[in-house]
Amino acid sequence: MQIDLAGSWQYALDPNDEGIQAEWYNQNFDNSLNLPGSLTTNNIGNEVTVNTPWTGQIVDSSYFKSPKYSKYREPGNIKIPCWLQPIKYYKGAAWYQKEVSIPEDWQGQAIELYLERCHWESRVWVNGQEAGMQNSLGTAHQYDLTSMLTPGKHRLTVCIDNRTKAVDPGLNSHSISDHTQSNWNGMIGDLLLKAEAPIHINSLQAFPDLDTKSFTVKATVVNTGSVTQKGNFSLNVQPHNFTSNEDIATVTQELELLPGENQVELSCQLGESAALWDEFNPNLYELDLQLQTEGTQSGKSIITGLREFKVEGSRFAINGRPTFLRGTLECAIFPKTGYPPCDTTEWKRIMRIVKAHGLNHIRFHSWCPPEAAFTAADELGVYLQVECSSWANTTTTIGDGKPIDAYLWDESKRMVEAYGNHPSFCLMAYGNEPAGKNQREFLSDFVNYWTEKDSRRLYTGAAAWPVIEANNYHNIPAPRIQGWGEGLQSIINSQPPRSDYDWRDDLTTDGKPVVSHEIGQWCVYPNFKEIEKYDGVLKAKNFEIFQEKLEEQGMIYLADSFLLASGKLQALCYKADIEAALRTPGFAGFQLLDLHDFPGQGTALVGVLDAFWDEKGYITPEEYSQFCNSIVPLARLKKHVFTVGDTLQASVEVANFSSEALNQAKSGWTLKTTDGTTVAQGIFKQQDIPIGNCFNLGQLNYVFKTSDSPKQLRLEVSIENTINHWDLWVYPAKKTATPAEILVTRQLNRQAINQLNKGGKVLLNLGKGTVKEGYGGEVGLGFSSIFWNTAWTVGQKPHTLGILCNPSHPALSQFPTEYHSNWQWWDAVSHADAINISQLNADIEPIVRIIDDWVTNRPLALLFEITVGKGKLLVSSADLTTNLQERPAAQQLRTSLEQYMLSKQFTPKQSSSIEQVKNLLR
Repeated sequence: MQIDLAGSWQYALDPNDEGIQAEWYNQNFDNSLNLPGSLTTNNIGNEVTVNTPWTGQIVDSSYFKSPKYSKYREPGNIKIPCWLQPIKYYKGAAWYQKEVSIPEDWQGQAIELYLERCHWESRVWVNGQEAGMQNSLGTAHQYDLTSMLTPGKHRLTVCIDNRTKAVDPGLNSHSISDHTQSNWNGMIGDLLLKAEAPIHINSLQAFPDLDTKSFTVKATVVNTGSVTQKGNFSLNVQPHNFTSNEDIATVTQELELLPGENQVELSCQLGESAALWDEFNPNLYELDLQLQTEGTQSGKSIITGLREFKVEGSRFAINGRPTFLRGTLECAIFPKTGYPPCDTTEWKRIMRIVKAHGLNHIRFHSWCPPEAAFTAADELGVYLQVECSSWANTTTTIGDGKPIDAYLWDESKRMVEAYGNHPSFCLMAYGNEPAGKNQREFLSDFVNYWTEKDSRRLYTGAAAWPVIEANNYHNIPAPRIQGWGEGLQSIINSQPPRSDYDWRDDLTTDGKPVVSHEIGQWCVYPNFKEIEKYDGVLKAKNFEIFQEKLEEQGMIYLADSFLLASGKLQALCYKADIEAALRTPGFAGFQLLDLHDFPGQGTALVGVLDAFWDEKGYITPEEYSQFCNSIVPLARLKKHVFTVGDTLQASVEVANFSSEALNQAKSGWTLKTTDGTTVAQGIFKQQDIPIGNCFNLGQLNYVFKTSDSPKQLRLEVSIENTINHWDLWVYPAKKTATPAEILVTRQLNRQAINQLNKGGKVLLNLGKGTVKEGYGGEVGLGFSSIFWNTAWTVGQKPHTLGILCNPSHPALSQFPTEYHSNWQWWDAVSHADAINISQLNADIEPIVRIIDDWVTNRPLALLFEITVGKGKLLVSSADLTTNLQERPAAQQLRTSLEQYMLSKQFTPKQSSSIEQVKNLLR
């Protein structure tokens, strides 16, 4: 029996903390709102100002002092670049009140107030009598009101406080921070009064045993009376979401139930043909335990799965079969409401999208989702890593005797009690990136306790660090192509394009499974059309700032092009990251940050999906899942750029983490032109492919034949019905001499000036370190897109998001390209400075643009043309002179530019002076 408390409540705000001393619990409140919900969803709170007391670290404080943000600090035009901006903001105590009527047939029943999710601390009074305080961030707040609620009307008062008071989990924790869901105040999910029999089942935990195909059920039974009673238990197990011809017998047991809490244990055999739960077959059972005592009956049902998630060597095994975690984070990002959904419909939508992109795993970063997320993951087959709502860093530490220590123990126990039956709940950590001089000891105790206490899942101390002996698995940041702080020294930015590396040397030496922590973090340009989607409580004022800056620079017409071009580069970076993980022997998995955008920490547009989990238009789930899936063909390529006469050599392999081995699998390769014409192809020997990775399909050797023109090719590798691909470029081996009428120079010297003054043609190719600061020299130019963002990495390079060009421009006719960055641009970009063309002539349309950071939106160029005096000048910020015998892409780009300069099409439309050009140079 239950009473739904959803609907209209009365409320009062208590910004001065006077409510308890003034005994507001004895007063009636005048204003009303609707719950479940928050103050913000009810449009209640303060207007956002520059003095709003946010919850979350602000690394880049320039918003509060920089002149460029001055107009966004004016009343009526407040726009925050750090995160999404709520329509109203309130931090402090808020009081909620409702009159409830208890029916006569609840007399003698055990009555509980169930508040599914509060944010954050709750205190409850009934008719002015206090019932207690609870402060779980990840589980329901449940109050025993049996002695307070008799039949009739009662005034129920709840005070919610969303400040960090007695316990600080870390102000950046996604459980509380304005960086993500927002620091909301309210109550969401089910708000109920529940009535149970005086003797009732309070808790039911099911422990699967794969060896015996059975469940052991442990129940806590509460006898609220003062007399021992006999209890007859009946446990029934039935398929929940699949059909079975096997009859599962009901197990019965009779026990004496003493006053207070009683522990009951029953076991039920499922039979040899029992259905198992995993990502491919998420079979679920319903376990129903009924209790009959003299005059009363009580029951409790749970949905669970028969599965075993264990360590097997350096990998995980699900039901004895090796598995590889392909994961994304979920950081409590819900722009419509500012808080997580408590319905399975929305969580199923999210998890179907995750699986459509080839992923099988979600890590909940420093927060624990509601029950509905676990239920959705159970039904769809998604492995979850859940954390105790803490990022104990910056403002707090763990292991040092602070209140957070005891809180984490209590919270972990509440979480396991609430969600432990869910088969999707496979992994657990204290939280994220801890600080504390005694953290290792604290986390070792934490992991050892839970490993001994509950074997239904695996445990690690923390996401990121430290690596401790107690860990069942390690969740560390090392295996990735770009680390925090690596800047331009990472593999993707410092080494020519290749795909023959892996992370075997970055795994730990103890042989335990390693899951890489927060890989990727590759950014894309904002999608300004997304602004209109923020029609809930959080607004994309940050996007509005960036859009206005682009308008001020006269480039708003390029917004969509910047999005799509940078998106293509972002997808290329993620492909490189994920494939390297899949190539690594003995690796246990990865966790992306992120499949969708992270709106906080200075705006981290790291998703191929937006904050609503919607596509942005430059890569589909089908395309993404070619390189991220349970079966992925892989090619170890030493390079992507070739000259005629070179041999394409590739070791071709496959990662197979599907549900079964591939028997006599058919595989092969095809080399195609961009129009789909087959250049060459081959078949590999049919073979059995077990579950795992690094299984060699064969060697590919192909000599690039004589060609009159450069070509872009696509190498496709297939196994059965699965295809993956890589782009390659082949350039002529014979180098054409520079025509006499073109002067190629690294400097704007007297010879170059004379050539221009006489109406001649000059190719000025500069190179890295040649452009002045203020003219583009301050821009950190690299091949990859921005890592996380520049605001929160304190300006970590690169500062750019790839190139944008017109592939049909005649200057690029001999340098095959799409409109966006691909591997053939690595060389030019890696040997270049950016040039800020606004310092020359704002009307210049570059042949090849560089897409700048959305925070600065500078008009940057890699290649552009102008008239200078009587002459024509083509400026390449890339070095096209040095060591060209080892740089075929640079040689080919130079050849293409020189042929263009010889043609009648070389007619620059804008002009600059000699002095303006000279001012660019250091």
